Amino acid sequence: MKRYLPFIIIIAVALGALGSATALYRAKKRTQLSIPAPIVIAGREAEAVHSLGDSEAAVTLEEFGDFQCPPCATIAPLINQLEQDYKSDLRVIFSHYPLPTHQHAFEAALASEAADLQGRFWEMHDLLYREQSSWSKAPDVRPLFNAYAGILGLNIDRFKKDMESEPVKARVTSDQTRAASLGVSTTPSIFINNRAVPPSSLNPVALRDAVKAAINSKAPAG
Repeated sequence: MKRYLPFIIIIAVALGALGSATALYRAKKRTQLSIPAPIVIAGREAEAVHSLGDSEAAVTLEEFGDFQCPPCATIAPLINQLEQDYKSDLRVIFSHYPLPTHQHAFEAALASEAADLQGRFWEMHDLLYREQSSWSKAPDVRPLFNAYAGILGLNIDRFKKDMESEPVKARVTSDQTRAASLGVSTTPSIFINNRAVPPSSLNPVALRDAVKAAINSKAPAG
């Protein structure tokens, strides 16, 4: 742990420098929006999912992501912005698909689920992507993930215990199983209203256009 202490302190200071006021605002808003609710997603009735936005939105964008995947980290801010821009018209869902080729991806997914049990899934989601270049290179990610839990104000002892729990592991593997059943093999894989978005459209302009087209197709005629 001592060998990581300076590294952890640097991370904490840097995160604080990004603007504590903005972080507090995002944390409050994300907590309100990410309360799990019984919804239907491609056959998963009454299962809580990680969602942002109006549960009655006409358009649902679901991402199968890997926290150690650089393209996922790149597209995450865009998806966040789309949710903000289209609000009541768009619901965003995140599902896990940690790739076996990424050494720490599964552990990162566990960290997000452990944070979810304390009401901070989306905050951990954002933090893991923002700090991906740091933790993905660490030989042991647990001290860093514990530090992130502390930054988010989580009970660290509970966080550590939950990361090892079978229900948390089952949640991640459940997403993996469902992803495989849908033919997902890479990340990010995005579906808009259960239709796969081609890889060529996973860029800011094309993805926004796809969301707008889906919203327009659901708009009442007149």
